[in-house]
Amino acid sequence: MPWLNEPPEWRLDGDTLTVTTAAETDVWRVTHYGFVHDNAHLWYQPVEGDFTAEVRFTGQYEHLYDQAGLMLRLDERTWIKSGIEYTDGQQHLSAVVTRDFSDWSVLPLDDPPPEIRLRLTRIGTAVFVDYALGDGQWRMLRLAYLPEAARAMVGPMCCSPLRAGFRVRFDGFTVGQAIPRTDH
Repeated sequence: MPWLNEPPEWRLDGDTLTVTTAAETDVWRVTHYGFVHDNAHLWYQPVEGDFTAEVRFTGQYEHLYDQAGLMLRLDERTWIKSGIEYTDGQQHLSAVVTRDFSDWSVLPLDDPPPEIRLRLTRIGTAVFVDYALGDGQWRMLRLAYLPEAARAMVGPMCCSPLRAGFRVRFDGFTVGQAIPRTDH
């Protein structure tokens, strides 16, 4: 699989990807802060049509805005990133949906587990973002609109806007048939 913004240090061992971020990496567009950043590390698989992507991950969240998870990207102006982001002194489940402008929703994790599982399911223009704490049950974090596109990129993403050296481990990244959504 190729990289968009290859990190300075990474290793693939079986189905485990370990990444150390470069300095001042992020992906964001305009809202509130007024800037555009598009240099987060994304290890991606090209996808077409409907699919479900899933990964298990853990990181050494220590500095403001350290983040890791999954990203679905159509282009530099249209994407979704979701996972864990470190803000206000703790880990938050996070989802950012960008269609020219980024929006951001967070859910604080008062007692974060060692690992998080995350999956993105695309069915037409709908993208379901689901998470599981450790081996717990899947829960929906977000349902978002993303325009249809002939091709997209999906995969593990990480960045560290205020530092270099954020370490993340991703395990078992898979992309397959879209899981049926009858629960929502």
